Amino acid sequence: MRLRPLRLHLSSCHYKFARTNSDVLLLMFLTEDEINDSPIEQVRLTIPITDDPTLPTFTFRTWVLGPITCAALAFVQQFFDYRQNPIAVSSSCFKMLLFVLGKFMAATLPSKPVKVPGTKWTFSMNPGPFNIKEHVVVSILATTGLEVPFGTTVMGIRRIFYHKYLNFWIGLLMIMTSQILGYGFAGIFMKFLVYNPYMWSLHEVEERPKRGITKLQIFVMATVASFAYATLPGYLFPSLGALSVICWFWKNSVIAQQIGSGRHGLGVGSFSLDLSSISGALVFPLSTVVSLSIGTLLLLYVITPIAYWTNSNNARLFPFSSTQLFDQSGQVYNVSKVINDNDLTFNQKAYEEYSKLYMSVLFLFSVGFDFASLSASLSHFFLFHGREVWQQFKHEYDSSRKSTEDVHNRLMKKYKRVPQWWFLTILISAIGLAILSCEGFGKQLQLPYWGILLACLLALIFILPVGVLQATTGQTLSLNVISELLIGYIYPGRPIANMVFKLYGLNIQSYALEFISELKMAHYMKIAPKSMFIAQITGTIISSLVGYATSWWLLSYVENICVPERLPKGSPWTCPGMNYTYAASIVWGAIGPQRIYFPNGQYSKQFYFFLIGLIGPLIIWGASKFFPEKEWIKNINISNLFGGTSSLPVYGVANFWSWTIVRILYNLIVYRNYKDWWASYNYVLAYGLDMGVAFLSLLTSLTLGLNGIYGVDWWGLDIGDHCPLAQCPTAPGISAEGCPTF
Repeated sequence: MRLRPLRLHLSSCHYKFARTNSDVLLLMFLTEDEINDSPIEQVRLTIPITDDPTLPTFTFRTWVLGPITCAALAFVQQFFDYRQNPIAVSSSCFKMLLFVLGKFMAATLPSKPVKVPGTKWTFSMNPGPFNIKEHVVVSILATTGLEVPFGTTVMGIRRIFYHKYLNFWIGLLMIMTSQILGYGFAGIFMKFLVYNPYMWSLHEVEERPKRGITKLQIFVMATVASFAYATLPGYLFPSLGALSVICWFWKNSVIAQQIGSGRHGLGVGSFSLDLSSISGALVFPLSTVVSLSIGTLLLLYVITPIAYWTNSNNARLFPFSSTQLFDQSGQVYNVSKVINDNDLTFNQKAYEEYSKLYMSVLFLFSVGFDFASLSASLSHFFLFHGREVWQQFKHEYDSSRKSTEDVHNRLMKKYKRVPQWWFLTILISAIGLAILSCEGFGKQLQLPYWGILLACLLALIFILPVGVLQATTGQTLSLNVISELLIGYIYPGRPIANMVFKLYGLNIQSYALEFISELKMAHYMKIAPKSMFIAQITGTIISSLVGYATSWWLLSYVENICVPERLPKGSPWTCPGMNYTYAASIVWGAIGPQRIYFPNGQYSKQFYFFLIGLIGPLIIWGASKFFPEKEWIKNINISNLFGGTSSLPVYGVANFWSWTIVRILYNLIVYRNYKDWWASYNYVLAYGLDMGVAFLSLLTSLTLGLNGIYGVDWWGLDIGDHCPLAQCPTAPGISAEGCPTF
């Protein structure tokens, strides 16, 4: 399982169609005459139907700002990925900065042509105003660096937790091929997801207000204020990241600390004052917050307490919430006892002699909620949008009709499309190199050649339906659980192979859809497809190289990184996401789902969540048909309800409730009473708060943190929540270090 900190993605929100099915079907049959605008209302309202093909895209500014910013962002994101509270900064922050820098370069650089030494070529450092096409291309190139390669996590887990060195060149090949493969597959589906006018995305162009404070000023003030405040939770008082009030009064009570802990318990009365966990709340719609909150309440205060206090599956032998895994005696599971050290494969005999594997109750049911979210996404899509998508594809494949062509397709005809052989060359080369990385160098990645081909087949099957789902509904579907389950059953007992298969399955889909999404934006902005292709490939190569180098450096430089019990007090290098992924590699890879879940595992009933996820949207769909006048019923998204709880065992509930409270209050006070202000400044305020926290964290980490200085040595330096007993078992007779025995 791959977790990221709570952040805004289009997939996080469910957007209601702004057009009706009848409108779409009517437009789909307008094939005799070309329509004069886009068939999609949102596109008609926001995207101009004119084009200036003389605007340059690849300029000196592009090749200075793009690669440098991409490398810097790749370093920063990989650097933050190992911290206790990873910081996810929106790409819009940097797009604003790039706009300012581009305008500055246009105003200051000389326009006189410069000759390239030894050639007859000349170029201008300043070909004119910093235009919108140039801004889009440089933004795409630069913000590619915001995506942390999952391959670095695979490398880190093999090195830190399995104590096996990974050849530098194997790791590099793994990361590069897993990133690039998605671009090869994107070429196969461009016809349906880029040139099809019904697969839409928006590029908002903001206007500077004539009076009052500007958005840039709001952004700067928010960044400065956030930077100043972040010195408290970021350096002087890290405990502000999780304040659990109940634990302060009941210091010797395991039960009280389980109830009050915001990191490892129910989080009653706990909260966070760390802006890195709160600022993102400003950009989520209230409907999404409500869905996430209902799911969290259901999991945290209904299902898991009942399961824990009825001792379901011996839950009281283990902590209430932990991403660690345990044996039958309540001790941390010793994976080395069931894994052959020479090749990291499963030892069945040793497993039978040692113990089955157990999970904390919150960890267990959060995985169950992931199952439900996956099946609910599929069910919701087919019930609410299946008919419309089917009509679109019938129209696409109907040879008796001309292809519906909107004005944007006609305007883009003047630009040459990317040749299919470019995509095929990337696809074949990347598959070959991926197989080489797995089969060569002593098979350190464990996955055989057919695993790469199977991952490609999985992506090939899902890219189109998931792309349609994302483009028409705003939702997406991750291959996370599917990948782990599939390879876990087919090729069990190999933890590295499980992670590598998931790496390729996830990356191929995500990068293909990201590539297509950016091409769709370029389509509407009238940017030459070849220019966008080159910018995307360049950004991916730079970000992969820099991210990999940064990860390699941190793993070599920071002593005991990702091992919290061995780190000095206040050290942020706890890697909660990597610890979670390591646990998943044991569950799905080392031991395998057939021994933990179905058919031979003690947690077989968790698979019922797949059925719950399938049925939930069916109930909502039936209710919407029975009560058609109640529009709010259609906005209920079961997938969002189940899908927002994965991070609870990793980051705790303190961050979530602070995020939720801020979002609800902000919506009730600011959005309802000051809508004009909200429309103008909400997003730049959120981006500024994120940017200030990121700058402070980077500054302190690179100057003080790398020298072993993590803050003032006092009570508030602890990055935990001062609830040490919250991780104690409550079963009679079970002892654990630092815990009382019941």
